[in-house]
Amino acid sequence: NPKTLAEKSLPSPSRALLGRHERPHGGLLLRAASSGCGICCRRGPIAGARRVGGGGGGDHRFLLAAATDGVALVAVEVLLHATSTARAEDVCAAVERMLEARSLSYVDGPVPIPNDDPFLLANVKRIQICDTDEWTENHKVLLFWQVRPVVHVFQLSEDGPGEEPGEDDTLSSFNEWALPAKEFDGLWESLLYEVGLKQRLLRYAASALLFTEKGVDPCLVSWNRIVLLHGPPGTGKTSLCKALAQKLSIRFKSRYSMCQLIEVNAHSLFSKWFSESGKLVAKLFQKIQEMVEEESNLVFVLIDEVESLAAARQAAISGSEPSDSIRVVNALLTQMDKLKSWPNVIILTTSNITTAIDIAFVDRADIKAYVGPPTLQARYEILRSCLQELLRVGILTHTQGGNSLWPTP
Repeated sequence: NPKTLAEKSLPSPSRALLGRHERPHGGLLLRAASSGCGICCRRGPIAGARRVGGGGGGDHRFLLAAATDGVALVAVEVLLHATSTARAEDVCAAVERMLEARSLSYVDGPVPIPNDDPFLLANVKRIQICDTDEWTENHKVLLFWQVRPVVHVFQLSEDGPGEEPGEDDTLSSFNEWALPAKEFDGLWESLLYEVGLKQRLLRYAASALLFTEKGVDPCLVSWNRIVLLHGPPGTGKTSLCKALAQKLSIRFKSRYSMCQLIEVNAHSLFSKWFSESGKLVAKLFQKIQEMVEEESNLVFVLIDEVESLAAARQAAISGSEPSDSIRVVNALLTQMDKLKSWPNVIILTTSNITTAIDIAFVDRADIKAYVGPPTLQARYEILRSCLQELLRVGILTHTQGGNSLWPTP
C-alpha cells in the first residue's frame, strides 16, 4: 500500500513487533537497512555492561560464541570524522558511558549522538548497532540486561584504489585498497541475503584467524583461510567479498593496525608468450607475500571469477583449453599453499561457473557458500530501501491524500 509505505517511512515487516518501542524524537525502531534508531533513548543503566575488547577494536570473541554469563555480545561501530584526532580508547569509553545512560533495547540501526555530549559531537560522525539478528529469535528485541556492547572505533581511508603497474605497459596485476575504505562504507548493510549467510562468513573469518593465532597444529586441523562464493551472475558475490573485508578490518582494528584489500586482475596474468603465465602468477603472489610478512598487516586477496585462473586441468588435457592453463593452475595452487603458513591473510574468491573450477582448488576452500537470487523478504527490503532514499532526497513525494507516490516536478 503506497500510503502505508509513505506514512510509516517504509518500516520492515516486523514493525508490528517493534512498533511499541517509540523514540522521543519520533519514528519507530526499524530493523536492518532502515533509517530507524538503533537504541531506544529512554534513560536506564545497562546491567552488567562492561568493556569488551579494549581500545576501539574488540577481538574474536564476539564472533565466536555468546558470553559465558549468557549476555549477548553486540557490536557497536563508531565512525570518527576524518579530521578527528581523538584516541580510540577515549571515544570507546565515551560511547560506553552514553549507552549506559540512554539504552533500553537494541536493534540494528544508527544511534543518535546526544547533543549534550560535546566530545562525541566533535569527533564522532556515526554510531551504529550491528548484527543483533544473530542473538534474537522470532524478531524479538534485545533488552539492555541481555547485552554487552563491543565498541569498535575506526576512521575511513579516503585514498582510493591504488594500482600495481604491469610490465611493458601491460594491465595492472592488482588494485589495492587501504581498509576501511570510504568506497565500501555502508556496503555490508545494503546487501541482503538469506538469513545467516553474512554472519556465517564473519564467524568463519574470525575462527580462521583465531586458530592460527592460538597455534592450532595445521597437521591435525587443516585451515586454508579460503572462501569461495558461487552462484548465478549479478547476485552480489564480489560486493559481498569487499563488504566482508571492510567489516573484518573494522572488527579487528585493535589486532591489526593496517588492513589491505588486494583485488587481483586475472586477465593481466595471461601472457601471449608460452609458459609465461605461470611466472606472472608467481610474481603476483610474491608481492602479496611481502605484504603479509608484516605481522600487523591484515591482507585480503580477492580473486573475482576465479574459474578464469583455476580452470579445470582436465579440459586442457582433453585439448579444449590451451596447455599453458595447466601451468597457471599449478602455479596458483602452489602459491596459495605457501600463503597458508601466514596467519594474517584471507583469500576471497567468486565464481559463476563452479563446474569449470579445478577440483583441487575447490577442495582447498574451507567454506563454499551459494549466493542465489534474493528471497521475498530481501526483495521487499531492497525495494523499501530504494524508495526510502528517493523520498529522502525529494525525488519522490506522496500526494496530498497520501494515496500514491509521484516524481517531484
